[in-house]
Amino acid sequence: MPFIRINGELVPIKRTYREVMDIIEKEKIKFIDLQFTDLPGRLQHITIPSNQVDEGLFEDGVPKLDGSSIRGFVEIQESDMILKPDPSTFALIPWIPDHIKTARMICDVYWGYGLGRLSRDPRAIAQRAEQALKDNGFEFSYWGPELEFFVFDKVFWDVITPYRGQGYRIESKEAAWSSEGSNYPIRFKEGYYPAPPHDTLTEYRSECVSILENYFNIICDAHHHEVATAGQCEIDMLRDTLTAMADNVMSYKFVCKNHAKQKGLIATFMPKPIFMDNASGMHTHVSIWNGKENLFYDPDDEYAELSQLGRYFAGGLTEHSRALACIVAPTTNSYRRLVPGYEAPVFIAWSKRNRSANVRIPVYEKGPKSAPKKRIEFRTPDPSCNPYLAFSAILAAGLDGIKKKIDVGDPIDEDIYKLTPERRRQLGIRELPGSLKEAIECLESDNEFLKPIFTNDAIEKIIENATNEHLNVAIRPHPYEFYLYFDI
Repeated sequence: MPFIRINGELVPIKRTYREVMDIIEKEKIKFIDLQFTDLPGRLQHITIPSNQVDEGLFEDGVPKLDGSSIRGFVEIQESDMILKPDPSTFALIPWIPDHIKTARMICDVYWGYGLGRLSRDPRAIAQRAEQALKDNGFEFSYWGPELEFFVFDKVFWDVITPYRGQGYRIESKEAAWSSEGSNYPIRFKEGYYPAPPHDTLTEYRSECVSILENYFNIICDAHHHEVATAGQCEIDMLRDTLTAMADNVMSYKFVCKNHAKQKGLIATFMPKPIFMDNASGMHTHVSIWNGKENLFYDPDDEYAELSQLGRYFAGGLTEHSRALACIVAPTTNSYRRLVPGYEAPVFIAWSKRNRSANVRIPVYEKGPKSAPKKRIEFRTPDPSCNPYLAFSAILAAGLDGIKKKIDVGDPIDEDIYKLTPERRRQLGIRELPGSLKEAIECLESDNEFLKPIFTNDAIEKIIENATNEHLNVAIRPHPYEFYLYFDI
């Protein structure tokens, strides 16, 4: 749910459709962009004139969606869909000029002909996840994803004409390979927190933060340059509840991409665009609450002030990490990130502080004042995932851990990358899948934990889409293969 700051306090915004209609009239808004997310996680939209907005729009929806043309939705013989906007997601789009002044709302997807919600609508899955949490006796969960992304000056590629050659080229003033003498290039793996003039994107990130806060009611608490060369960024959003945070992630991508375009730049949430440097992750922080009580906090736990409930939740994450990978790291490119040497999690383990484990308990602070901030950080996800599906799957795994009282085991406080294979086996440390194909196989064999939240058809479609992603890359010769094998 969006927040606004009143007298220094963050207050949730609960807009009604009447308030939205008043804003449309007062601000002289000409068009409304109705947005929704397909199953793989891309934002989709249809735009209607603002004079079409009335009470019926919110009750009956807009019957204009061909669901068979949206990836992961329905077949051609069952295509009629309806979009019902959520007034709490209303936001003015600031980069669209005033003569076509436009606002957006995020929509829920319904079957036509009064047949109810589309079970594969990612937002419906997130809403079912929140209901499942309540059914298990908990009030709500907080989510805090850390989205990393790259902002380049230009990108060129050619993959459509394989017989002429395939390849891509990235240009960035910050890049280690930049040849412009007036720049200060950032060396590989040395991009964490450099000050200007090395960091050329401070202004861009600050402008994104202002747009998110002033127009989309999304509060951000920090932004900085990330580890990689060539413009790796991170903007951190204030925590929010599950569906609302998934909405915020989609808005975050929408803003960062469009504002980059306004400045003649290009933003990408592709996990690993640059060889030999860090990739973009989406470390996801989660906690479970009843009222004002954070149920993951326990002052008597000497290791990390983590409650037994939190340990069971972490146990569910480690138990199902290999299957979760298919949902939280859903592209072939995701597995270019999940390799040793670049701070990405490769091994399934839990710890405090330790960033070589894929489940981490941050311990910046200690004592009762830190209770609201106690959370579990799941480091496997990357920003190519669908946030509605990713958060729902993470919650499903955690709830399975709580229900079955899955023992998370002993924490690993060593650098797991430096342990020998034999030592890792002794400690029972498993590895995450090494490819999307392996992740698909893991999800096929371990998906029962998802079924309180995900319908069978949604799981099947996730696997089908991932299989297509794998095959589309696997069947094509790679340019580097020519270097390795052309002289055979």
